[in-house]
Amino acid sequence: MTLLDNEYKSLYSGYYHSGSSLEHKRNLSAECTVDHVRAVVGQRTWDRLIDVGAGNGSVLAKIDEAGSANELYAVEVSESGVSAIRALKLPHLKEAKLFDGYSIPYPDKFFDVALCIHVLEHVEHERLFLRELARVSKELILEVPLEGGLKIAKSIQQTAKYGHVNHYTVPGFLYLLRTVGIQPIHYSVVTSSAEYERHLYGKWRGSVKNLLRRALLASFPSIAPWLLAYLLTVHCKAVDK
Repeated sequence: MTLLDNEYKSLYSGYYHSGSSLEHKRNLSAECTVDHVRAVVGQRTWDRLIDVGAGNGSVLAKIDEAGSANELYAVEVSESGVSAIRALKLPHLKEAKLFDGYSIPYPDKFFDVALCIHVLEHVEHERLFLRELARVSKELILEVPLEGGLKIAKSIQQTAKYGHVNHYTVPGFLYLLRTVGIQPIHYSVVTSSAEYERHLYGKWRGSVKNLLRRALLASFPSIAPWLLAYLLTVHCKAVDK
């Protein structure tokens, strides 16, 4: 029996073939991710870091470039993703493995930190997945989109085609973590870069959207995520129950 539904296996199986038109978008997103990680942990260096749901390795490449870990590992459900990661030939990459989406093939607390970026919104059995992340690592850095606000019906309609099966708010996500014994240490509500939004929406529209998003967040930080889409980056640790 597999926990990963065949529909999602098919969706992600060839998602990361080289030459994809999404490659530039992923690289821009990866640059944002490194900035967001630094916002919650500062300039940290770890011995072993694993990227769970590593995609095409764009985030790992930025982590490697920044010298944030002595050893890098990756697991990914897509064969095309694993192939893309290995093709990068990252200097600090030790292993890139295919996994079933839930069982991470490493011993307890093998990693200093597990990175999981824009994965949980795709996970059908999120608590099982989170417990497994906490099993193999001492610390976790998670990032999810905040799409569960007042426009959730529209968000569901727009993101279903990308495989989003979970939609989060800040209090809802933090509570989810605590229900599986994961303690948030520090979190930050953030936006993507102006360059990323210009890539998505065009030069002028993207610039205006980004400016509005940042202004609203700066002025009304508690209200903004209920009105517009943002990102939530959380640094946390496992708590023994």
